[in-house]
Amino acid sequence: MAAGLPTAMDRPHFIGIGGAGMSGIAKILAQRGAEVAGSDAKESATAEALRALGATVHIGHAAAHLADDASCVVVSSAIREDNPELARAAELGIPVVHRSDALAALMEGLRPIAVAGTHGKTTTTSMLAVSLSELGLNPSYAIGGDLDAPGSNALHGEGDIFVAEADESDRSFHKYAPEVAIVLNVELDHHANYASMDEIYESFETFAGKIVPGGTLVISADHEGARELTRRLAGSVKTVTYGAAEDADVRVLAVVPQGLKSKVTVVLDGQELTFAVSVPGRHYAHNAVAALAAGAALGIPADELAPALAAYTGVKRRLQLKGEAAGAQVIDSYAHHPTEMTADLEAMRAAAGDARILVVFQPHLFSRTQELGKEMGQSLALADASVVLDIYPAREDPIPGVTSELIIDAARAAGADVTAVHDKAEIPAVIAGMAKPGDLVLTMGAGDVTDLGPQILDRLSQQ
Repeated sequence: MAAGLPTAMDRPHFIGIGGAGMSGIAKILAQRGAEVAGSDAKESATAEALRALGATVHIGHAAAHLADDASCVVVSSAIREDNPELARAAELGIPVVHRSDALAALMEGLRPIAVAGTHGKTTTTSMLAVSLSELGLNPSYAIGGDLDAPGSNALHGEGDIFVAEADESDRSFHKYAPEVAIVLNVELDHHANYASMDEIYESFETFAGKIVPGGTLVISADHEGARELTRRLAGSVKTVTYGAAEDADVRVLAVVPQGLKSKVTVVLDGQELTFAVSVPGRHYAHNAVAALAAGAALGIPADELAPALAAYTGVKRRLQLKGEAAGAQVIDSYAHHPTEMTADLEAMRAAAGDARILVVFQPHLFSRTQELGKEMGQSLALADASVVLDIYPAREDPIPGVTSELIIDAARAAGADVTAVHDKAEIPAVIAGMAKPGDLVLTMGAGDVTDLGPQILDRLSQQ
């Protein structure tokens, strides 16, 4: 039986309603019968999808957009204190609720699976949402990316399972109390909020400590950061490990590439299972195994869930094929951390055979570039040629001396063929001059580099 509306969220107003996390919560509340309203900086397909559910979506931020009778104002950590709608909420005495508290409220009364980790959260959450739906379990879910259409990042289901992506970037995942938690990996990232690996470990320990009594932590046995977290937890929570390591509870015996898919063989509770994963790359195969282990921890028969995982065919921006023109394929990648960049490029290399891989990379955040720019450049050495754009600032102000040149210098030192392009509008022509039939072109990064895919295809089609 699905839950109803959380208390005091019958008329919520979202500041930044078009964001991946915010729009998902807004969608579920609208589906539960709330009178949802909100604002976003620009028009989008997500805004239209929310309007189709009955939500009121304003473009731009203004105090007048906030209705006097709003029951609460929902914000994310990206909303600045000087936002006019936030100031108006203070004047009116309307409660302000953080996105994570709103999501936690949506999970009450259900059986939550919370998916955490530095990389792979969106994919693993999506795999669970799709496979559980395929089994007819009708889960609710909130994902940090769209499955196959704008607004498909969340759903209010009639079943008792709620699958949620749990964001560690601002420690907001401490708000959840999951029955099953997944930790895919643990690395230093989000440098504006975490000063050291010790702080990262402490944060993940707090998250694991929120698992309900009798619940389960599913955690990687292969990733050193995850293994260290397991050691630090020292039996304080029931743990199921997964991976290729010999001591893994759910052991990955083989991952066999099959073009843009994989076949995975695992041993779970003494049972050997082989199943298909409909996206390429070892890292995605291991995400599927994490999903399988989590479902089993929730009591779902593994031999039923394993074949259902093949129904997952991808998330937007996760090695998503945008199209083909002039014999070249254009693929979109959300990778913005060196580990993600390396994993996606290795997956493409395994799938591409002799094809050349060309990357259009847009660094995301000044703080991340400052800390990991060298490693980003080294990752780009896996491509045959790369074009690097200026840093996408997102919520950050510039840091003196931190530019894309940090990445470009490191890439060239690693032997990479790299070109700097400062004007994004020039990219389609630049790529059209580089690409040959058979090439794979990856637009890569967490910013608006994704917009370039269709433009590159248009330019290529004119050749």
